[in-house]
Amino acid sequence: MPKTKKAKADKSGKSDKKAKSAKPQDEKTIDFPRAWVEFPDPADDEQVFRCDLTWLTSRWTCIFGSGCQGIQAGRADDGCCTLGAHFSDDDDEKRVAGFVARLTPDIWQHHDVGTETGWVSKDEDGERQTRPYNGSCIFQNRPGFEGGAGCSLHILALKEGREPLETKPDVCWQLPVRRTYEWIDRPDDTRVLQVSIGEYDRRGWGPGGHDLHWWCTSATSAHGAGDPVYVSYRPELTELMGQAGYDKLVELCEERLASLPKGLPLVAPHPADPA
Repeated sequence: MPKTKKAKADKSGKSDKKAKSAKPQDEKTIDFPRAWVEFPDPADDEQVFRCDLTWLTSRWTCIFGSGCQGIQAGRADDGCCTLGAHFSDDDDEKRVAGFVARLTPDIWQHHDVGTETGWVSKDEDGERQTRPYNGSCIFQNRPGFEGGAGCSLHILALKEGREPLETKPDVCWQLPVRRTYEWIDRPDDTRVLQVSIGEYDRRGWGPGGHDLHWWCTSATSAHGAGDPVYVSYRPELTELMGQAGYDKLVELCEERLASLPKGLPLVAPHPADPA
């Protein structure tokens, strides 16, 4: 998962309240009413899905390179790639390594550096991640690169006719959808695994999430897509939930949106969505 450290306290003892309050004007609050739905996993009777319909029916879309302000001030071109990506496990890293071997200098700007001195590093906690290089992830091509700006692993997927979720680290293709797990003990002594599918808001980044320069899920500038998230993120949600689980989610999302053509108000809409 993405990780950020909490900002260090000012050694002078001065309050940092002003800095934290300087949130970009297009961001809405992350605390608001949400419409959740829970349903059994059609493919696993020991598992239930808990899905945030407010988020999944919102009109969010990635605006990387077309209005994204970036998570670090002064580095809008990085988007959310400034810190590199932590691997979810050994299998995640191994899968990505197979596609890194397919990258060529014409689509990976830092190919020579990555192949000669490595593309994996460890953070201060010793956890493995893609290597930050010159201020951002080593796989990020900078603006002006002939092979295209943005993630070289993403470019590779498009070039080979693949879904980007095949080539990129787990956290990169899952963002800004967040999947969490919790075992639920029921009153009748049965137990189920609750899988929650929701918005990866600032809190998802850890203690330092509130110190990000900007974050897109609550920004009105990133909520203007023609298709809702459950449609535009079909491949990713199918991978996270399985085909049967995703199909049921689609049914429930469509039922929620069915009120709109009738002129009825949507219960618990996303505050960053167009009115």
